[in-house]
This record gives sequence, structure tokens and C-alpha cells, in this order.
Amino acid sequence: MYYVPDGTEQCGYYECKECGSRFLDLKIAPTLVCPYCGEEADMEIGPDDEMPKVVESAKLIQMVRGVEEVEKMDKLLSLAVTGGDFSWI
Repeated sequence: MYYVPDGTEQCGYYECKECGSRFLDLKIAPTLVCPYCGEEADMEIGPDDEMPKVVESAKLIQMVRGVEEVEKMDKLLSLAVTGGDFSWI
């Protein structure tokens, strides 16, 4: 699979309000940091550096349950990202 490991029974389907990307994630929360445009906090900063602000811009659209449903959603999203090139499947 592209977004989640094989055999995943439950995951969240998210859309980022900043960049518009959609993705699946094993974590299920109302909002998450977007893996494409979001910035994770770097805890190894110097004394003159500012602490980066973590912006959770990806909003949960739906919970996907069941191995078959997760696989189907993963393949659909993966095809959308690759522009329909299904030779890797």
C-alpha cells in the first residue's frame, strides 16, 4: 500500500485546508499536521532560534474501517497521486 501498511483495519481520511492534499493516516484525530506542507516541531533548536509553531491544518473527513475498505481507499488515493499510472500495483 502507499499510505498505510498492508492489513490496516482502521485509519483516518484527511484533507489539508492549506495545500488541498488528501491522505490516509493511522492516527485518528480531529486534526493533524499535514505531511506535505506542515512542519513538525524541531526540539533541537539553539538559544537564538524561535520554536516553530505546529499548525494542524489537515482535517478528518471520515474514518475508514475494514481491511477491504482501507485497501480500496488507499488504491484510489494512490492512483490519484500517480496520475492514473497503475503499473506499480
